[in-house]
Amino acid sequence: MSMLPVLAQVTLLMLNRIGSSILFPLHGNVYPMGFYNVTLNIGQPSKPYFLDPDTGSDLTWLQCDAPCVQCTETPHPLYRPNKNLVPCKDPLCKSLHLHGYKCETPEQCEYEVQYADGGSSFGVLVKDAFSFNFTNGEQLKPHLALGCGYDQSPGPFPHPFDGVLGLGKGKSSIVSQLSKQGLVQNVIGHCLSLQGGGYLFFGDDLYDSSRVLWTSMSHDHPEHYSPGFAELIFGGKTTGIKNLVTVFDSGSSYTYLNSPAYQALISLVKKELTGKPLREALDDKTLPLCWKGQRPFKSLQDVRKYFKPLALSFNNGGKGKTQFELPPEAYLIISRNGNVCLGILDGTEAGQDVNIIGDISMQDKVVIYNNEKQLIGWMPANCDRLPKSKTTSF
Repeated sequence: MSMLPVLAQVTLLMLNRIGSSILFPLHGNVYPMGFYNVTLNIGQPSKPYFLDPDTGSDLTWLQCDAPCVQCTETPHPLYRPNKNLVPCKDPLCKSLHLHGYKCETPEQCEYEVQYADGGSSFGVLVKDAFSFNFTNGEQLKPHLALGCGYDQSPGPFPHPFDGVLGLGKGKSSIVSQLSKQGLVQNVIGHCLSLQGGGYLFFGDDLYDSSRVLWTSMSHDHPEHYSPGFAELIFGGKTTGIKNLVTVFDSGSSYTYLNSPAYQALISLVKKELTGKPLREALDDKTLPLCWKGQRPFKSLQDVRKYFKPLALSFNNGGKGKTQFELPPEAYLIISRNGNVCLGILDGTEAGQDVNIIGDISMQDKVVIYNNEKQLIGWMPANCDRLPKSKTTSF
C-alpha cells in the first residue's frame, strides 16, 4: 500500500493551513470609547471573552478566578482555568523573564506585565483551547499558553474588559505560538475604521503585498514594532524635528511625541491657525488642546480645511525614505462639546520614552506587522468591509 497519497494529503493540508488566515471583527473607537476590543472563544467548553488587542505587549491574559485577589470590572464571568499549568522550565516561561528567573515553584510559571499607562497584571501561565475559524473554512482548537491574571491594577482610564490580546513580537504572543504550530504565518494586521469598529487578522493572505508601503523593523528596538527613527513632515515640508524613535502601538488610543517634538508641532499648528475662525477652548478638558469655532462642529469634515496634513518619514533601513501619512482626521477628534481637539499628546509628560503611533493615526489604513520578513507596512483601506481571503479550500 503506497504512503504517497496520505503524505501528499498531509502536505496539501499544511500548505493550505499556512496559506490561511484568521479574521476577527473589531468593536470600539478612539473617541468617545477610547479602546477597541476583539472577541476570542477560549476554554473547554469554549466561552467568549472581550480582549484589548495590543501590539505593544506579548502576553495574552484573562482576568481569572484562581481565585481573584484584585480584578477590575469584566463584561463576562471571570475565566476559570483548568489544571493545565505551564511549568517554570518551559521556554515560553523563560521568554517572559529576561533576567535570571528563579523557579521557586517548578510546576508553575508566574508572570507580571506592566503597561506604559501604569496598569499591570500578575498571575500564572496556563494552557487552554482557543477556538479559531480559519479563512479556508477549517475550525481548529489549538492549545495555547495564556496568563491567568488574578491580581490586576487598572490604568488611569479603566473600562470593562476580560483581558488583553498580546500581539507583540515575543515567543509568548498568540500569533508566535500559532506560527510555531504551523497554523498561520507570523503576520498580524489591523484596520481601524474612522466610523468605529474594523478588523484584525493573523496570517498573510488577506492583502495584496504589492499595494502595501513597506518599511524595515529596526534591529535597535527588537522588543517593539519600531521602524526606527522618523522625521516629522508638516504640510509637505520638513520641520527639522527628526531622530524620533517611533513605535506602532495598537494598545494606545492616541499618538505621542516627546516634549521637544510636541512643543515644536504645537507652535507649527498654532501658527497655521492664525487668522482662521478657531480659538482655543480652554474650558474643554477632553484632551490637552482643543479649539472652538463660531458654532459647534459636527464632524471633522467641518474643520479639516484649517489643518495641514502631517507625515512621519522613515529611513527604511537605508533603502530610501517611506512616509506614513497623517491627514487631519488621523490626528484630530471632535469632542462631545463640538470642539476640535489635537489627538497627539506629550509623551514625556505621560512617561513614554518613545514616540508612539496610536490608534487615532492608524485609522482607515491596513497596518501589517510581518514578523516573517521583519517588515511593517500600511495602505489606505475601507475598514468597514471585511477583506476576502486569497486562498480557498483544496
